[in-house]
Amino acid sequence: MTTGPLISVSEADLDDLRERLRRTRWPAVLPVEGWAAGTEPETVHRLAEYWAGDFDWRAQEASLNALPSAFADIDGARVHYLRFDAARGDAPAIVVTNGWPSTFFELVPLAERLAAPERFGGSADDAFTVVVPSIPGFTFSEQRPSLTDALPTHEVWHRLMRDHLGFARYAAHGGDLGSGITARLGQAHPEAVTGIHVLSVAEPADVDPASVTPEERRHLDDVAAWDDEEGAYAHQQSTRPVTLAYGLADSPVGLLAWILEKHRAWSDSGGDVGTRFSDDYLLTQASLYWFTNSIATSFRPYYEGARRITPQVTRVDVPTAVALFPSGLAHPPRSWAERTYAVERYTVFDRGGHFAPHEEPDLLADDIREFFRGRS
Repeated sequence: MTTGPLISVSEADLDDLRERLRRTRWPAVLPVEGWAAGTEPETVHRLAEYWAGDFDWRAQEASLNALPSAFADIDGARVHYLRFDAARGDAPAIVVTNGWPSTFFELVPLAERLAAPERFGGSADDAFTVVVPSIPGFTFSEQRPSLTDALPTHEVWHRLMRDHLGFARYAAHGGDLGSGITARLGQAHPEAVTGIHVLSVAEPADVDPASVTPEERRHLDDVAAWDDEEGAYAHQQSTRPVTLAYGLADSPVGLLAWILEKHRAWSDSGGDVGTRFSDDYLLTQASLYWFTNSIATSFRPYYEGARRITPQVTRVDVPTAVALFPSGLAHPPRSWAERTYAVERYTVFDRGGHFAPHEEPDLLADDIREFFRGRS
């Protein structure tokens, strides 16, 4: 565990944040109502005013510092992680990874349910020891010092789990970026990974167009339509992330607007972000990015992926579960996932979205438990 608090923001830094919020130079917006052209002005104004005033960062800071945090040195870089121990000493281990625009904080409700199911109406026999690392460049994990010579994230996770924590065998779960990390982990280390549970799947490395089924064609058409409407953020973060970062690292309102839009659009919110996320939750996520100055480095996986620096997922032969939520970013049919993964479980839920560990932690925890029960 940490020898001191995970985060301790100085009064000077708090004052600086609040002053920046109060002195925001607001843009002249387009004559478009609501969220049609981007983050709704009324919502971001309201949240910015709360962030600068009544938002109790010290209470959130205390909650973060109460989490079971620890650090490891992996290949010369500091890696932050949470470790939730099960009550039973022989519980299997699972490493759980978030996506973007999120942090380890999103995964806390899921981790608590996996580590202590008896607290949520389940059985202690189904408990895991849960490890929640922060992706390099996200909040408290240092970014790797080189684009090409440092360990890829899935290898960092393997060394963390096997060498640092001593788990010879472990399970893995991830969503979004975390799905890719989890898939690469299973692909690279089938001797250690008992199985993977993912919320999205990689595109097959090679596809004969003649083999694409009508259902798969509809999926590809849906992905293309989504990319046209929603994919600008990924293109910018993949091609010119540093240009974007100057504005978001300097303006807390810019940072808030960038991640707030995604929390609304990618969640099962019905257009009202407050139905899925409290103001305190949204501002704690924004504050974690702000105080650690990590929004720029959180773009790095997109940049590396676009340049094929990140290893490609080609074939994952460990047992795989795919769980899809209706407001997630894509809904590949099982046959599409089976082109790359050894799919043994395929679940489609009727509620939830991209942020399922926070939106629907009970559904997700139950699906993970069902898949891994009896595996070792």
